[in-house]
Amino acid sequence: MRFLDWAVVVAYLTYVIWDGVRMTKHSGSAEGYFLANRSLPWWAVGLSVMATQLSAITLVGTTGQAYTDGMRFLQFYYGLPLAMVILCVTVVPFFYRANVYTAYEYLEKRFDAKTRSLTSFFFLISRGLGVGVIIAAPSVILSIVLGWSEIATIFAIGLSTTIYTMVGGVQAVTWTDVKQMIVIFVGMTVVMFVVISQFPANVSIADGLHLAGSLGKLDTVNTSFDLTEKYTLWSGIIAAFFLFLSYFGCDQSQVQRFLTARSVSEGRTSLLMSAFLKIPMQFMILMIGVLVFVFYQFATPPMIFNPVEDAKVAGTAQYQSLQTKFNSAHEVREKAAVEFIENQNDQTRAAYVAADKGFNDARKDAVDYVKATTSNSSFNDVNYVFPSFVVANMPMGVIGLIIAAIFAAAMSSISAELNALATATTIDFYKRHFNQNDTDRHYVAFGRVATFVWGIFACIVAMYATNLGSLIEVVNKFGSFFYGSLLGVFVLAIGVKRAKARGAFFGLLFGIASVWVASNYTKIEFLWFNVVGCLVTVIAGYLISLTDSSAGKDAAVEA
Repeated sequence: MRFLDWAVVVAYLTYVIWDGVRMTKHSGSAEGYFLANRSLPWWAVGLSVMATQLSAITLVGTTGQAYTDGMRFLQFYYGLPLAMVILCVTVVPFFYRANVYTAYEYLEKRFDAKTRSLTSFFFLISRGLGVGVIIAAPSVILSIVLGWSEIATIFAIGLSTTIYTMVGGVQAVTWTDVKQMIVIFVGMTVVMFVVISQFPANVSIADGLHLAGSLGKLDTVNTSFDLTEKYTLWSGIIAAFFLFLSYFGCDQSQVQRFLTARSVSEGRTSLLMSAFLKIPMQFMILMIGVLVFVFYQFATPPMIFNPVEDAKVAGTAQYQSLQTKFNSAHEVREKAAVEFIENQNDQTRAAYVAADKGFNDARKDAVDYVKATTSNSSFNDVNYVFPSFVVANMPMGVIGLIIAAIFAAAMSSISAELNALATATTIDFYKRHFNQNDTDRHYVAFGRVATFVWGIFACIVAMYATNLGSLIEVVNKFGSFFYGSLLGVFVLAIGVKRAKARGAFFGLLFGIASVWVASNYTKIEFLWFNVVGCLVTVIAGYLISLTDSSAGKDAAVEA
């Protein structure tokens, strides 16, 4: 990067940290620190909801996935609008009127303390792992730009975000989220126009999309009902629907967002804002990945996008032979692409598809060589596609803007997750089980310590996350191991009047166990884990409750 790029990034980071720290004045009380005194406008909460979910994983992992796999990931979000509408009608008024700090407080009122603690514990584990993956994504960027080790960049990003989250609480999280979303939208709009401007003069947008479409990159609907297929219409409408109900309705990082709103109606509006903007935004980000793919039809892409792993093998004779084969395959594909654009018929299309397969085979040989040579069987460089493209092809100043946008996405999600983890730790464990009658100042101080501890934990997780594959899939896999079962507990609490504490407690354990069995002994894809966990938790919880003759608490309890 050049001076202007560094100036943009440094100015952005300096402003965000300063802006977060200055929110200290709003965080003296426990309600101010954890819930912003329930005083935030709907549009700020809505942008914060979107920012919490729109992490650097989305910008780095999703664009890389679209480059390799096309637009079909969009099906993941088809169940989101319906899930948000249901939550607006049910969960938002329910939790808001219950006057709770965390979603799990209600479970003690409905069941007992151990059910509350177990559910909160599983949230802490799932979100602690998830925020580690969120930190890993921007570390990919800095490791390329600066040549630093990923460990150094992980701690630099994770701890800098932890600082302003510790100091400012949820006020700092929300208002920095608002500003960061602006940076993200501007950055993504700019990068889309720059990518298109770098197409060859004789290749229009329509031509590029036609190339991508001929390879299935633009497919957004797969109607097959196959539980072993990752992204289909049905996994998006059914399986992801369960995931979104749990994430936005039972996950403290999201529940805490709408609990900061000024009223029930503003909390509802904030969720609806995300419901109807998320799919267009995700479409735009995926399209950027597809456009990068089109760009590399006419410019030679790196054979290995991860420069660190590439450097380990670049000097070998075998690597040079693979590089020659790769370059030759690219030339064949480029020629076939031009011929297909100029003469769009079945023959040129078949030639182009065959040339693309030859190119992919050549790249696969290179990836397999890296795995064998470095003894890194989990090597996967899909997360390096977009940052490599940015650094190599964007003009001066734009690189800095895009890097700032990726930082914005990372920091908004990291700060929200850390704040939620600290809130659940403080309210559900420390205050509930260890120190019930202390001052607000004491609980705020403990919350800041908890934020720091979770920040360190997340950084450690991030050290192991970058080679697990597409980060957008990794974070959803982590969540899918827990989310369905957590949703099942709340279904029992709110919707099953005869459910009792013993049933909810053991139902949750059965749900978690069922997901483990499904992940290890079946071939169903991870999105369906949410359905399995929820159904098993509800069924087991209900049946176990029938064996409990003790008096249960009323399902209508709200406060």
